[in-house]
Amino acid sequence: MDRSQWYIGAPNGVVLCVDDAGEYWMKGRSYHAYSKEAERFTNMNQFLLGLEDFFDSISFPHPSVNERTFQDKEPAVILRKEKVRVMSDEELLSKHGYLGTFVIRVQHRQHSSWQGRITWLDKNKTLYFRSVWEMVKMIASALAEVKDDEGESEESWTEE
Repeated sequence: MDRSQWYIGAPNGVVLCVDDAGEYWMKGRSYHAYSKEAERFTNMNQFLLGLEDFFDSISFPHPSVNERTFQDKEPAVILRKEKVRVMSDEELLSKHGYLGTFVIRVQHRQHSSWQGRITWLDKNKTLYFRSVWEMVKMIASALAEVKDDEGESEESWTEE
């Protein structure tokens, strides 16, 4: 099997390990190079908000739009420490979920969304996404394909 897409390749690369999923939910773990500990999640919302916090903590990719609020409050002064890698790409790629494993590489945070690519390691397929919603749909489609006994699921993991 050609594993040309089996790499992290960016400081913000994340390995998503899905352990269980239903029609409208999924749970599992995510890993990045700056912590040995898994970030556990019990729903997609928790996972996505955790990723957004992670990107903010490493300031990469830099968002094109700042967070807005209608509350009167003092702007927070955020001092960011330089993050130190504690896991190699090989260690990250050794993590696997029971239902599926994905490498997510967000390249841009523009138009209040994310753009990048996602590699489904179990099938060695990589697709580009133009929004968070499109990425979520790709993950859901892959998990549905795994759970489909007859293999007649909608094939959305094809190169365009």
